Amino acid sequence: MPSASIKKIIPCKKKDLVNMILDIEKYPEFVPWCLNGKIHKKNEMADIIELEADLTVGKKFLNQTYKSHVAYYKDKGKIIVNNIGGPLKHLQNEWLIREINNQSEINFKIDFEIKNIVYNMIMSKSFDQGLKKIADAFEKRAIQLFKVS
Repeated sequence: MPSASIKKIIPCKKKDLVNMILDIEKYPEFVPWCLNGKIHKKNEMADIIELEADLTVGKKFLNQTYKSHVAYYKDKGKIIVNNIGGPLKHLQNEWLIREINNQSEINFKIDFEIKNIVYNMIMSKSFDQGLKKIADAFEKRAIQLFKVS
């Protein structure tokens, strides 16, 4: 199972960054290989926001859609994403976001396995490079939208 983590400091407020991460329907505008994002359910409570969403990733003719449960724990500054359907055998990713001096420190961890063994082997080989591109895309988008001067 591919797994990795990335830590970054992004020059924007935590609140803005969290809202951007939870806005899954905008991912096709800036996330590499993301073709579509759709939020089916959203439940906002005092201490948690829960989403159920689909994400379609890949290329034009070779793509997969997976469904996930997303939970943002407001007091912990943590977003946890778990697979609940689609081509993934297992997915868990975690965003831990802390605001430090008007900037956001992100610790992102991902662990997943694709049901198809061949796709899993292909993903394992290009995983680190792909994850870096995706993390850079989130950082670039946040800076474009929210950079604190």
